[in-house]
Amino acid sequence: MVRKPVVAGSFYAAASEALKKDLERYIGPGEEKIKALGAVVPHAGYMYSASVAGAVYAKIEIPSTVVILAPNHHGLGAPFALWAEGAWETPLGQCLIDEDFARSLLYNCPLVEADNSAHRLEHSAEVQVPFIQYINPEAKIVPLVLASHHLPSLEELGRGIAASAKGLEKGALILASSDMTHYESQESAQKKDDAAIQRILALDAPGLLKTVEQKAISMCGVAPTVAMLTAVKELGATSAELIKYQTSGDVVGDYAQVVGYAGIMVR
Repeated sequence: MVRKPVVAGSFYAAASEALKKDLERYIGPGEEKIKALGAVVPHAGYMYSASVAGAVYAKIEIPSTVVILAPNHHGLGAPFALWAEGAWETPLGQCLIDEDFARSLLYNCPLVEADNSAHRLEHSAEVQVPFIQYINPEAKIVPLVLASHHLPSLEELGRGIAASAKGLEKGALILASSDMTHYESQESAQKKDDAAIQRILALDAPGLLKTVEQKAISMCGVAPTVAMLTAVKELGATSAELIKYQTSGDVVGDYAQVVGYAGIMVR
């Protein structure tokens, strides 16, 4: 089954050439790529957040398998919903699902369900796909949409992803798709986001979830980030680096009600 794009023409350009030009601008000139185990990248409309996402994609290798962990904004489908076969289409063409990895993950983590309905309206995984295609057109994806914030379950998912990734000769890149604080002042957003970012940089998955809950941080992708951190630590990650942080206020000049965006690489 082929998933058609949902937000092409709204979150990013619907025409192939226009999208390629935008991606070229956001990613910038080629530089030596770093092999990363994971990353945090934002998923708002490209005009707001793609410069942050592009700064991360400019630095990291895109291997043959990319796991995309994304939040469920619409409440549809299973708590751990996997698009397990077929392809996703964007203006750049079709991006195949890594069906072997998907089957492995379904075996290694019984919490995961093959469920396309959770992906039907969701933008948070889709907006990552053009970046992946632009850098490595041969890459395959494993998209999961998460609706649970239950720490033991997210840790189980992370371990399952790691177990499946260990079976790959060249490993996998595990992306957590997340925006940060939503619709607070610039000062408040920066303060809250810094608290969450420090937990990510410390590779502290339980601490991140606790901080987000205690400080009421409206980080929509905290569950994907917790699962990603758990997975990469199982795979031997030892460090993380904040590549770029900005808010929507830095783009449009309105600092009264902003959304924060962080780009982080994990090695």
